[in-house]
This record gives sequence, structure tokens and C-alpha cells, in this order.
Amino acid sequence: MTVAGLNIHPLKSGRAIPVQAASVGLDGFVGDRRFMVTEPDGRFITQRELQALAQVEAHPMDGTVRLAMNGRELVPAFDAGRRLPVTVWDSAVDAALADEAANATLSDWLGREVRLVHMDGQASRHVGEKWAGNPVPVGFADGFPVLITTTGSLADLNRTLAEKGQEPVGMDRFRTNILVEHDGAWDEDLWEAVEIGGIVFDLVKPCARCIMTTQDQITGERIGGNPIQGLAEKRMSADRSVAGVLFGWNAVPRGEGELRLGDAVRVLGERTDRWPMKVRA
Repeated sequence: MTVAGLNIHPLKSGRAIPVQAASVGLDGFVGDRRFMVTEPDGRFITQRELQALAQVEAHPMDGTVRLAMNGRELVPAFDAGRRLPVTVWDSAVDAALADEAANATLSDWLGREVRLVHMDGQASRHVGEKWAGNPVPVGFADGFPVLITTTGSLADLNRTLAEKGQEPVGMDRFRTNILVEHDGAWDEDLWEAVEIGGIVFDLVKPCARCIMTTQDQITGERIGGNPIQGLAEKRMSADRSVAGVLFGWNAVPRGEGELRLGDAVRVLGERTDRWPMKVRA
């Protein structure tokens, strides 16, 4: 098995950036989900409620980010002394707030009043003690530092969609960090940990999927094959601790280093049982 894809998402819910190599810290890929769009009161916003975020490209710069949308560009300014308390699910984060002009411009782009925040050196967030054993550092990702998926599982999902008369979907719908080239469908359910580039990643929790997987990751439109319907055939969780349809695994890096496309992926341990799934009548 090898690494077939590496992606960072500098802006939470913005477009992914495929990369040849990625630096990994204990809190995930360097540059991944370090910026976020929020409501004026600090509540996080994603493509779930604002589909136009899929059209926003974000490229990290020193201390800021370059945003682009429909031919327009914006480079906000962040001041460590200008802050906004924000929330990501149950997490509270003291984030750096972009300058007023940048927030006004981004609000105009997106057609509603928003704020742009940055998880800078003063900000911190720790999650996942129940699943990882100890709280782990993470950026603005929904739950864990890294998401791992496989080509074999996507191929199996697309076979199911074809049986339903639907179009295949790409891996970009699932916003993965590490895509593993592996023919076996859903084998990752058994992996306790993998080693890639000298870094151990513990696979701690399956990833429940939402309506974002139904959205084109260029336009934000809900078009094409519907992964939720496809996953419901075989991947509906029977364990209420992680409800819904599942695709991919949340992972925690236990070291730091660099990953490259083509790196070997080695399974370090396997579970005795797969995650329980509901059987459709």
C-alpha cells in the first residue's frame, strides 16, 4: 500500500489543495484548517449551510492567507491583539480576527455577514479524549487532526452508486488528508494504526458523513451521485456512539515529520472486529 493523495484545507470548508508533500505535527498537517469563516458571534460556518464556501480557494502565507473567489483576491491582515471567541461544535477557541475591511469584502463575496478567523500561535484546541485516550491538539477540523481514506472503499461506493443508476463521485467529496492506494474495500475498519514516513497514525474513530458529500467541491452545488444514499446500503453505523453513514477514519499522529506521495503505508495492528453496520432488509 502507498500514499496516493495528500491534501490540505487551509480554510475550513474551502477548496482542498493537493500537495506532493505535507509536513505533519501532532495537531495534523501544517496549514490544514487554520482559517475559518464564522457568524458575527463566532459560531463556525461550513458548506453545510453556506455552499458557496466550496468556491473559495485559500493559500497559506506567512501569518495570513490569500483567498480567491471567482477571479477576485483578498489577503486579510491579522493582529494578535484583535481576537474573537469562536466555537467549533463543542470547542471554544480564542482566535485571531481578520481586519474589518477583509471581513467586509468576504461578506460581500459570500452574500451574508461573516467573519474570518485564524488559529494563530495564541490559540489552542484539544479534543477527542474519549477516543484517543488523551485530549489531542487540533486546528479547526470537525473532530480530529487527520482523516485517512482508501481507494478501494471509494471504488466500492461507486459500484453501489452505479447499481443505483447514479454518477460516480471523486474523493474530493470526502475532504481527506491521506488517501491510501489499496484495493480492499473497507479494510481500514480493521486497522488500529498505520505507519507512514516514519510517523505512526492511530485510527481512533470512524468518520460519520453529512450532506457536504453531496456537494460538488468546485461549485458547491448538490449535483451528481449522492454518497449518502450509496453509503446507506452498507455503511450505516449500528453503534449509536457514531451515528449515520461512515466513510474514512479519523486519525491521530503520534509523531512529527513529512509525508510524500508514494510513501509506503504499513499496518501496525488490526482490530478483531469490524465496526458494526446495520443490515438493510
